Amino acid sequence: MTFDDRKDAAAVFILRIGLAWFIFLWAAHKIITPGQYQGLVRNYEGIEISFAQIYATAGFQIALCVLTAIGALRLMSYSGLAVMHFFTVTRRWDGFFDPFALNERGFPINRNQVIDLAVLAAFVALILLINRDHFSVGGWLRKRMGRRVWWQ
Repeated sequence: MTFDDRKDAAAVFILRIGLAWFIFLWAAHKIITPGQYQGLVRNYEGIEISFAQIYATAGFQIALCVLTAIGALRLMSYSGLAVMHFFTVTRRWDGFFDPFALNERGFPINRNQVIDLAVLAAFVALILLINRDHFSVGGWLRKRMGRRVWWQ
């Protein structure tokens, strides 16, 4: 592996860990304060969900975060987190069209939506750079097996 390959692999590693941590925090928050998430679903989706459903969702998200953090089942785990985040982006669409909106106290109210777009772009980049992800379980398996397979 060349020096440039190592630099690319390090950059993808940093990107992968950062994205896994970002989603992990949101998933863990569902476990810590499920009532808040219950209210969000009620307000955005207009449905009622149980704490058991919230815990199951959070558990699934945390499992994907762990797989992503170690770089296992890369295409599935990276894409799974990207799809979940894309769903979040679609729920907050209105804020993208008014990124400079302020509330009555002058506080920017739509800046989190702008951050969501940057995170979504980072997920797309992570998926596109999957073959440069050498510092991962999938990268190790690929090197050891000497070929590409979808589940790495």
